[in-house]
Amino acid sequence: MPKYPPPDALPGRPGRALLPAGTPVYRVHGTHRDATAFNTRPAHPFYYGGRFDGTVYEPYGYAYIGFSVGAAVCEVLLRSVPFEGGGAVRLLPRASFERRSLSFLRLAADTEVVSLMSGADLAAVAQDSWLVHAEGADYPQTRDWGHWIRRGTAPWARGFVWPSKREPSDRVAVLFEDRCGNAVLEPAGPDPVDFGTGEGERWLNGVLAAYWAQGAPRAGGAV
Repeated sequence: MPKYPPPDALPGRPGRALLPAGTPVYRVHGTHRDATAFNTRPAHPFYYGGRFDGTVYEPYGYAYIGFSVGAAVCEVLLRSVPFEGGGAVRLLPRASFERRSLSFLRLAADTEVVSLMSGADLAAVAQDSWLVHAEGADYPQTRDWGHWIRRGTAPWARGFVWPSKREPSDRVAVLFEDRCGNAVLEPAGPDPVDFGTGEGERWLNGVLAAYWAQGAPRAGGAV
């Protein structure tokens, strides 16, 4: 964790990446939320919340997306789920997935974002891989740095893109509602997968198997 706050100004010119309209993306979200709707619940400034969420001090809606099913699933569900000794399969608490779904989406418009993909990209915002690899205990600090980067890249940056920590072969991104509007994401089919159903849980476990993980079984019963 860095021992210092963001500097007064960006040290370099942040990298720009264009995410083209029509790009397939995948989103794990609360089943109660429309797949294309931004999350407008502010994260706590100092405790719970995601890597680049808005807060009451920096309010904005946000949507996290993956560029593959694996990246979308792993970034949400395998966060802070470590491997244990002995090679045992990692078990996800049921509360972490039963009220979530995965939706198949695409970008409805060309979307320009800040690139945090390379060491040079990160250096341009006075950071290194900590910013995109930090675990949840450091998220209050990553949120603070994200807010500073947002302010320094207004109005063009509609989000950030970075390498997935848990699926390093792919990318993830966060999009900002106040800069994207409500029409940046659209359904691409098939129907969403509800992890709270037996069929959806089996589908999820099929994805997780490649990552040596699965949902914890129901007490006294099988999936």
